[in-house]
Amino acid sequence: MGKSIVVTSGKGGVGKTTAVANIGTGLAMRGLKVALVDTDIGLRNLDLLLGLENRIVYNIVDVVEGKCSLKQALVKDKRLNNLYLLPAAQTKEKEAVSVEQMKGVINDLKIEFDYVLIDSPAGIEHGFKSAISGADEAIVITTPEVSAVRDADRVIGLLEAYGHRDPRLIVNRVRFDMVKNGEMLGVDDLLDILSIELLGIIPEDENLIISINKGEPIIYSGNKYKSALAFNLIVKRLLGEDVSWDELEKSESFLEKIFKIFKG
Repeated sequence: MGKSIVVTSGKGGVGKTTAVANIGTGLAMRGLKVALVDTDIGLRNLDLLLGLENRIVYNIVDVVEGKCSLKQALVKDKRLNNLYLLPAAQTKEKEAVSVEQMKGVINDLKIEFDYVLIDSPAGIEHGFKSAISGADEAIVITTPEVSAVRDADRVIGLLEAYGHRDPRLIVNRVRFDMVKNGEMLGVDDLLDILSIELLGIIPEDENLIISINKGEPIIYSGNKYKSALAFNLIVKRLLGEDVSWDELEKSESFLEKIFKIFKG
């Protein structure tokens, strides 16, 4: 039986779908069989980030309505034979998949896959409750902005209320020059506010934006770019590995600051 992890956020636009695409790809690159589930019904984007938008025939709503089998709806990645996408529907309401239906789909996927990553809609509406219902673990993504952190705090409270006692945190779009100048919240500040375990930090990186527009997860570049290195470290930590910080110490100065944060 595999493990299901929901990736969620308090507001949209903080990089949740990008994280799902890259973390899922990173797990698959290590030989694990991975399914990515887009539960943002009506606003699907995960297919675009994976470059799979032209391969979609069925979606998760078709599965729960019995119009196709789960196997028929899964879209195989173009690069990795062990990475699959279950897309969301574009023309349905978020209530189209009930909590019990979502649990059933995720449990079926866990039988076939090592990891099931669930891309949750932002916010706390029905889609959020449905997305988290089938998850064994939860990851919350935020950016170092006051409004995003406040919304993340609310989502963490809801996750805990629904039984996810130990969600972990990814902080996205960190600019260490701004943190140093007191112009942006630091990671330590966020951890004090949110009181959850830190899973990873993703620095601001224009190369990540380029990769999104190309539909190619940046983690394919190995450690060529700062955000790719960050995603690789997150994958290692998810798998329970002891992260070697030597590679960070040898990298650019801002990455050395990540090392200091984790080491401290």
